[in-house]
Amino acid sequence: MHTRLEPIHIVWLKRDLRLDDHKPISEAISSKKRVLILYVFEDILFKDPHYSNRHFNFIKESIRNINKQLKKYKTTVCITQGDFIKILEAISKNFKIKTIHAHQETGVMVTYKRDLQVGVWCKKNKITFKEYLQQGVFRAMKNRNHWLKKWDELMNQQIEKSSFAASKFIPHKTIESFKFYLGEESLKTETNGVRQIGGSHNAYRYLNSFFNDRYRNYQKHISKPDLSRRSCSRLSPYLAFGNLSMRQLLQKTEYEITKGNKSFALRAFGSRLRWQSHFIQKFEMECSMEFTSINKGYQQLKKTINPSYIKAWESGNTGVPLVDAAMRCLVETGYLNFRMRSLVVSFFTHHLWQPWQACAHFLARQFLDFEPGIHYPQLQMQAGVTGINMLRIYNPVKNGQEHDPKGLFVKKWIPELKVLPETIVHTPWLMTSFEVSLYGYELGKNYPMPIIDLQKSRKHATSTLWPMSKSHAVRKEGKRILAKHTLANRNSLMT
Repeated sequence: MHTRLEPIHIVWLKRDLRLDDHKPISEAISSKKRVLILYVFEDILFKDPHYSNRHFNFIKESIRNINKQLKKYKTTVCITQGDFIKILEAISKNFKIKTIHAHQETGVMVTYKRDLQVGVWCKKNKITFKEYLQQGVFRAMKNRNHWLKKWDELMNQQIEKSSFAASKFIPHKTIESFKFYLGEESLKTETNGVRQIGGSHNAYRYLNSFFNDRYRNYQKHISKPDLSRRSCSRLSPYLAFGNLSMRQLLQKTEYEITKGNKSFALRAFGSRLRWQSHFIQKFEMECSMEFTSINKGYQQLKKTINPSYIKAWESGNTGVPLVDAAMRCLVETGYLNFRMRSLVVSFFTHHLWQPWQACAHFLARQFLDFEPGIHYPQLQMQAGVTGINMLRIYNPVKNGQEHDPKGLFVKKWIPELKVLPETIVHTPWLMTSFEVSLYGYELGKNYPMPIIDLQKSRKHATSTLWPMSKSHAVRKEGKRILAKHTLANRNSLMT
């Protein structure tokens, strides 16, 4: 005897791991059909070179936080692992799926192709697939003529509210009965202690502490490798994985600005939020950036991979203290401020003369706040292959002396250099024989000598890239990029 299956709506969570300001959830709840909230730990992401356990742990922590909030409604996130479409087919044996609600994901190529496949599967099975805007990123835009206006309109909309009730969800007990349900056991994570913990609860902890106090030194410490860890908002991983929406953060920022006493620092912060969305939109419109230089004129630039250079850079053993300290810090904590991120990429692509593609995946796996739409445009900008940005080759010695003058950051992450005074710590290879004897330090033994000559490598990069920037191919591409991505009212991003 054929049993009629209950019609349901599915909310597919991806990089939007929250319950507040969540259009797919509010729309699903208003459907008058029971709702299943679903997260799939996808095989394609486990295999993808951009992701690592720190990302999956952050996701698990975020889902645990959601489940705490859902407990009062006697439901939970249905947690599965495998191929998304196969999971949908399994659910279809228990329920009649009417609609799948999901945010558009500004992800990498593999997730974009997966979304297209889901759309085809839904059409074939007569299931509605509704995708919603997130972060103010719009698909299929040919230029930026109306982007900022549309972005402002979206950001100024009221925060999305959902009417939660137990009767509106598939109950926890039913979900537990699914053969593919992984349960709470699968959400266990190892305690790290130095990396940020996922979840909206922690997102709001960081948000409140920033606006209550930490913002005060935002501008003063933003470039300092150590002090920035406290004075910057530290909200980037929560935005990247959607524990907090861009609209929530922007409206909170603008509310605090209206109070007056915080306007200078927070206006600068608000400007950076706008620039963040700008770059994500740029990646959306030029997704080939994941693989090749956005400026086709630079695709002729050939660099030879040097595995020993790459290994030294990844492990923080290049012999250049600030670079090595930054890399060791990143690997351990998952965080660097913007200047240090720029510096390590600049060192990799200019001083080590390695292709930016050779560091893209490694850095993505280390950054807890990995966001493809920020990652690739910034990589290419620092590598000097856009044709529209000033060539910037960071001097790691000068940056160390200016932004870590006492060597506190360097000594924290390179304990081999603790014995050295601040006058020497950024250039240990320049020590005299007297200094070597005085501090009991052995050049090249306690800590490696630089694997390259900083001055010669800088000169080589400059002499190669500067003429290329003047070539017809690069300039032609530069004009195309500017026409496609430049905002008519660019100054609006500064407010």
